[in-house]
Amino acid sequence: MTTGVEGDMESGAGVSNVRNSMFKDWCGQFCSSNPWMARYVYGLLFLVANLLAWAARDYGHGPLTELERFKGCHGTKDCFGAEGVLRVSLGCFTFFIIMFLSTMGTKKLHVARDLWHSGWWSVKIILLIALTAIPFLVPAPFIQLYGEIAHFGAGVFLLIQLISVISFIKWLNDCCESDKHSEKCHIHVMLLATTAYLVCIVGIILMYIWYVPEPSCLLNIFFITWTLVLLQLMTSVSLHPKVNAGFLTPGLMGLYVVFICWCAIRSEPAGDRCNRKAEASNHTDWLTIISFVIALLAMVIATFSTGIDSQCFQFKKSDTKTEDDVPYGYGFFHFVFATGAMYFAMLLIGWNTHHPMKKWTIDVGWTSTWVRIVNEWLAVCVYLWMLVAPMLWKWKEHGGLP
Repeated sequence: MTTGVEGDMESGAGVSNVRNSMFKDWCGQFCSSNPWMARYVYGLLFLVANLLAWAARDYGHGPLTELERFKGCHGTKDCFGAEGVLRVSLGCFTFFIIMFLSTMGTKKLHVARDLWHSGWWSVKIILLIALTAIPFLVPAPFIQLYGEIAHFGAGVFLLIQLISVISFIKWLNDCCESDKHSEKCHIHVMLLATTAYLVCIVGIILMYIWYVPEPSCLLNIFFITWTLVLLQLMTSVSLHPKVNAGFLTPGLMGLYVVFICWCAIRSEPAGDRCNRKAEASNHTDWLTIISFVIALLAMVIATFSTGIDSQCFQFKKSDTKTEDDVPYGYGFFHFVFATGAMYFAMLLIGWNTHHPMKKWTIDVGWTSTWVRIVNEWLAVCVYLWMLVAPMLWKWKEHGGLP
């Protein structure tokens, strides 16, 4: 009996030691200078800022009434709603701009700027809390000015994001067409391209069914039909003999622009007769809440994934990296998060500082719709330019001869 008890005790102690070891290893990843783990911490801080901005917009009038003592709040009317979102966004933007200025140009690991980027978390958390609180002391006119500037910053974020998406699609196509993988990937490329085109066609048909309930919905008809025209245009240019980019890239780009078009039409106000989906979800239910949470997480993930993709903005790309080189561009990473702070503010206020937003809604309003549509058209222009530019440069090198 004693032996059995001792064995159980030893077994329990062994499990406890394993758990302690795992906990120490996990904490060590954050306490030590680890740039790969650091990006997840920054992503978590960014998510917390998003949630705080949403709380200030939807629920700040109740539990945070103590803020009425702040001079910049004027009895809380300037600290919640759209203004509350902008104040939280300003704090988050300032934090990441400071990180951008203090880490840009970092090339090697284990130098002072690398240690600052990947460590010192207690200092940075205190700094973020202070920078989030300070904007609530700032007068309302300055916050309104920041709101106007945030329109431009959010546009920069969307541009960076679409270039990142297009670069990834182009990289995937180049990888599949390389001599090393061309034979293995041929069937996979055809299946993927065919699936992409089928999803695009199905998506366009569903948008006609859902968002064109009557012939008078001319704007939605224009949005959807023009998206179909752009899909055909991208395919035609890609298959041109002098471009010869194949079916995969226009198929994947088609998915992207169809998705943007769908998001744009979904952003139309619920009172519009052509958007009965929005009218049906006008009241808050579990589906509305789930959609809001998914949209919020998708925005954070998009910011995170774009931030580590600094390679697509380098004109001279070097494949040779030494062990002490930084794994991604710290400055670019923080710059994307800074513009992302402006972007989440625009989503939560519908790109309009004077437009009231209902609870559990995100990116709703005619301004949001047109921002999405322009983003779709810009994405197609950038994609077509990336296809045609190499041919034009080659034509120029040969003295203008075809």
